[in-house]
Amino acid sequence: MKTVLKTIMVLSLLVGCHTCLLAQKSIVGTPKLNLGKVEPYLMEVTYNKTSHLIFPASIRYVDLGSDYLIAGKAEDAQNVLRVKAAVRNFEEETNFSVITEDGRFYNFNVKYNPYPKTMNYDLLKMRKLVQRETSGEVFFEELSGYSSSLAELLLETIYKRDRRIIKHIGSKSYGIEFLLKGIYIHHDKFYFHTQLYNDSNVPFQIDFVNFKVVDKKIAKRTVVQERPLMPLRMYKPLMPIEGNSVEQNVFLLDQFTLTDDKVLLIEIFERNGGRHQVLQVENSDLVKAKRIKDMHLKIN
Repeated sequence: MKTVLKTIMVLSLLVGCHTCLLAQKSIVGTPKLNLGKVEPYLMEVTYNKTSHLIFPASIRYVDLGSDYLIAGKAEDAQNVLRVKAAVRNFEEETNFSVITEDGRFYNFNVKYNPYPKTMNYDLLKMRKLVQRETSGEVFFEELSGYSSSLAELLLETIYKRDRRIIKHIGSKSYGIEFLLKGIYIHHDKFYFHTQLYNDSNVPFQIDFVNFKVVDKKIAKRTVVQERPLMPLRMYKPLMPIEGNSVEQNVFLLDQFTLTDDKVLLIEIFERNGGRHQVLQVENSDLVKAKRIKDMHLKIN
């Protein structure tokens, strides 16, 4: 009888251990979604007043959780979102989400309050102060899996270090000097660092900047064959350059090379003016691009 009882106890113990192992295996093999949870910001809105959110980068996408809210980007301010209640005194909590050009995802839970304590929010300041990470990483199609936040970091770093590593590429006329200060490369992306100096008293209103590949023979004449290259990102918006002042910018492009009979033209056009400037870049300049890892940044 004792032998039978011992056998039953051993079998029960084995069954229990096996069940425990299966449960552990199930937990390990099935990651929980809350491990990757993007913590939401909490926000209050009202009907008679508009709240504003200032993001660290331009807003690319906004999705509202319900018809209780109305929202839209502020005019001439791509990183400012206006939000207010579309319905008075709604009781249910709602939400909205925002994706910015630097690849960050933001989520907001929203409640109605006729008298919100805070109406305007600086997300950059808030992100620096909070200890937990409140935004996720988004990969945009045009960057082909390249990290948007990494691209923004590199654009900012090149801009703030402001070093001139190329000394021979520039254009100067009508009191305007346009320089290519450096070409950097990281993985399969180029970073072009430019500077525009306005030595006149008349502001230089930038219309647009062009990157295009042309035949070397016709680079200085009317172009009949050209291949435009679209920048994926630029560090700063194209703002007017006031008289006797200097501004710089950094442009992100996909990697490319040139044949011996081709050159890259970087053109900057003045709005309602004729002080256009052109830089000419050859393949020998591209292949000497400075590697980002040589800048001693802690990146992959």
